[in-house]
Amino acid sequence: MSEHVVDVSWSRGEHEFTYENYDRDHEWRFDGGVTVPGSANPAYRGNPGPVDPEEAFVAALSSCHMLTFLAIAARKRLVVDSYDDHAVGVMAKNAAGRLAITEVTLHPEIGWGGTEPDAATIERIHHLAHQECFIANSVSTEITVATGK
Repeated sequence: MSEHVVDVSWSRGEHEFTYENYDRDHEWRFDGGVTVPGSANPAYRGNPGPVDPEEAFVAALSSCHMLTFLAIAARKRLVVDSYDDHAVGVMAKNAAGRLAITEVTLHPEIGWGGTEPDAATIERIHHLAHQECFIANSVSTEITVATGK
């Protein structure tokens, strides 16, 4: 078991506190010393520059899948030179009629060192990565890995 701590801070500042006017900008401070600016999605009156929670959720799923994929490939002594993903999350109403990130599709592009494994091996590694990803195991969001070009 492990514990993961993030400090999230927001302050009203000089803004009037009404729905139309309060500032959505805030900070995420991670235990390694990194501070990430956050805000609401622009559709919800947020600042388009900082990371919004929905983007962070999609990034966490993508990152967890990638790290798990890399661990499995390394254990199989397969050499990965690069891994790029264009992850897309969709917000829609869930079964309870509430807005949620209901699906995330990962589009990984993997550069292999040496001989590239066959498609069935790559698909098996993605399947195992999905099964073992801590974040994927923590959510009800449908997650699809779209392999192939």
